[in-house]
Amino acid sequence: MRQPMEYDERTWRRLKLLIVSRVVIISAFLLVTLFLGAIKPIIFISRDVLHAIYAVIVAMFILSVIYTLLLRKKKYFQINIYFQLAVDIALVSFLVYLTGSIGSNYSLLYTLVIIYAAIFLGRRGALIFASACSIAYGLVLDLEYFGVIPTFYDTGRDYTLEAGDVFIRIAVHILSFYILAFLASFVVEQEKKARSLLAERESAFDQLDLLFRSIIESVDTGIMTTTLQGRIKTFNRSAEKITGRPLRSVENRQIEDVFPVFAPLFSAGGEPLMKSKGEIRINGREGTPMYLGYALSPLKDRKNEQIGHILIFQDMTEIRRMEENLEKSRRLALIGEMAAGLAHEMRNPLASITGSIQLMAQTPDLDETDKRLMQIILRGKDRLESFVRDFLLLARPVPEARQSIRLNDVAEEVVESVKMSADWTEDIRLEKKISGENLALANEEQIRQILQNLLTNALQSMDGKGQIGLEIRTVRLEDEKEYAEIKVTDDGCGIEEKDQKKIFEPFFTNKERGTGLGLAIVNRIVDGYRGRIAIQSAVHEGTTITVWLPCR
Repeated sequence: MRQPMEYDERTWRRLKLLIVSRVVIISAFLLVTLFLGAIKPIIFISRDVLHAIYAVIVAMFILSVIYTLLLRKKKYFQINIYFQLAVDIALVSFLVYLTGSIGSNYSLLYTLVIIYAAIFLGRRGALIFASACSIAYGLVLDLEYFGVIPTFYDTGRDYTLEAGDVFIRIAVHILSFYILAFLASFVVEQEKKARSLLAERESAFDQLDLLFRSIIESVDTGIMTTTLQGRIKTFNRSAEKITGRPLRSVENRQIEDVFPVFAPLFSAGGEPLMKSKGEIRINGREGTPMYLGYALSPLKDRKNEQIGHILIFQDMTEIRRMEENLEKSRRLALIGEMAAGLAHEMRNPLASITGSIQLMAQTPDLDETDKRLMQIILRGKDRLESFVRDFLLLARPVPEARQSIRLNDVAEEVVESVKMSADWTEDIRLEKKISGENLALANEEQIRQILQNLLTNALQSMDGKGQIGLEIRTVRLEDEKEYAEIKVTDDGCGIEEKDQKKIFEPFFTNKERGTGLGLAIVNRIVDGYRGRIAIQSAVHEGTTITVWLPCR
């Protein structure tokens, strides 16, 4: 079954061009005829012929306006084309009759009708209108030959039409019309096939390009391409996420202007100056340091010629942190082994010292000096026991048995305990900011140790006066999980930047008193709960330590 002709923008433009071209071509042919009639005395153009020619020109302009109006009606699109072809055949036949019938050169215009019939209607349309042209041309010649219609064009020569001449003329034209119909339709069909194939290939290329772009944009690895001169050309979403820079801020800029740390990897000649693989440190979002693993490769075209560089990089900061935590866990495991033996070796002598001091204290004739010395010994014993207890807490694994703990209740108890300590003074203010229920899946005793150590650390950092802040709330972090956030702030002496990385290591302290195990114990417990801990501090301004514990 023949498919209906498709209406698209391309066909509409072609039809509009046809309307304009028809007027131009017909007008040109007619003007040439008039010009030749004026300069050649052998040709006699009567007044009636001139009037008819003028009428054809006017009719063509009127019809062109009608065709243009019909173009606006899409549902009449195919009817419009058939109507134009039929009218063109009639007009060409009339021109042939006016200009001498068998001797007219305007029969060439039939070929144009057949050609654009093939363009718009395909092979079937071309054959239909080739037949119509053959019938129209033969009809004009036969009617004039048999005297049904008078001869309109007088050549000034005494010439009589012969039947053989008319037959040959008609036969040659019919044959040429059909040959042209087949050739034109063949060319049009090949053009359509080529255009369809081109469209399919363009679609395939577009899909392939979309697939490659989707792959590049979907991977979790940053991908950046540059020219040989180091000008950035592409920058995928992961690269934007890792570096914190959008594509519009880096595209077509020199790499040394945007990422100076990458500049040594490139040279003006396009060859890498450093190793093709490695690790590099940059400042990421908000100026935080990041470690990137990178691989630099040449970017080549189809001819295997280098046209630029492709730099693939990945954020290794978390892996670095995991490596550091693994090393920390290894050290803590070693400390745990030492702690078990050390606690056993120290507790027995401490118990003996305690028993001996208690027996000596029962002696009735002790003087004040002996009593003072025994008190010193007992305080030293208490400090050693406290040290051993903290040491064991640091090495003890986080218990698996956990329950939902109300942090607000535990915080109230710990605050009261801290206020009863020897370091508390009337010049210290503690401001609590607790909102919500704040549940955490944990061990209550270890939550108490976290709060106790954080508040004690803040208290000891101040010189007997200042303000401590305790804030507890429930937040949702970037992993879309809920965490209980515990934030303790103070306006004490602060911590130097070089010491902030070591503040959670065992036995590290910048205070004259203390064992340096408090924050290490906090860090150990938080790691065991797969939580997070962060510190912000400035010398002489104060310190803020924030802990996030999973709610579930």
